[in-house]
Amino acid sequence: MAEQQSGQNAILRGIHVLDGGMASELEYQGANIDGPLWSAHVLEDAPEKVIAVHRAYIEAGAQCILTASYQVSRMGYAEFGLTPERADAALLRAVDLARAAAAEFPERRIVVAASLGPYGAALHNAAEYHGDYGVSFGELVEFHRGRIRVLATAGANGPDLLAFETLPSLEEAEAIGEALAPWPNIAAWFCFTCKDELHAAHGELLSECAAAMARFPQTVAVGVNCTHPALMPALIGEMRRASDIPIVVYPNSGEAWDATARCWTGSADPESYGAQAGDWFRAGAQIVGGCCRTRPAHIRLVAEVAPGI
Repeated sequence: MAEQQSGQNAILRGIHVLDGGMASELEYQGANIDGPLWSAHVLEDAPEKVIAVHRAYIEAGAQCILTASYQVSRMGYAEFGLTPERADAALLRAVDLARAAAAEFPERRIVVAASLGPYGAALHNAAEYHGDYGVSFGELVEFHRGRIRVLATAGANGPDLLAFETLPSLEEAEAIGEALAPWPNIAAWFCFTCKDELHAAHGELLSECAAAMARFPQTVAVGVNCTHPALMPALIGEMRRASDIPIVVYPNSGEAWDATARCWTGSADPESYGAQAGDWFRAGAQIVGGCCRTRPAHIRLVAEVAPGI
């Protein structure tokens, strides 16, 4: 087991800079992501735009890029009359596009992480920000196992690791752990979305979530994403207290979505974000990137303060 985990952990050795927001950057590229499958639409309609976003983040200094597959699942596709095979193909296409972008930088080691959103992402109703899905533990296991199977059996066409993102609850994270059980050699990270300095969105202590994830043989990092940047120092402290697993954080830009006015409010200043990133590294994060509304300008400044870059 120790030898196996050592090999998995080597995947993130020397990696400090993650990319930034995918969907919002696709919008800046002129892509239409208004549909219910969000950036997953672009995988089929305009794959060159996905590659362009990956390229921009690598040029900004990203050493790890997340695929454009957060919203991809058989359940989500079926809701719109799309076949399971089409959903599976989209997962693999997202990896292929990330690999194509990374291949443009042969002198760089770029880690490709498959972005896998929570069950709530397939519901299209923001349920990932509270986790009250009204489904059984077994249903969560099946939802996640379907996507894991596709990527785990892809061989050389698969990603370097699986990035489970925006997890609202310990229950869902534990369901993913059970879903992963048939593939102990896979590398994965688990990132939670949090509502304050102590708790995941559903209410569990982040320290308990991090400690639970550290027990899975597949875990190469734990972290927080899609959360306000001001909460990062305290949340990093909670994760450090829970385990010695590497920590990854990629908060939102600092803006907030006004659902009534249907607009973003607040500041998305890259300079401020970069300065805060230095604090996150010093607090104990190994890898720092960005989530919603962050752009290559944010990641460029993260790279400037990252250790060893």
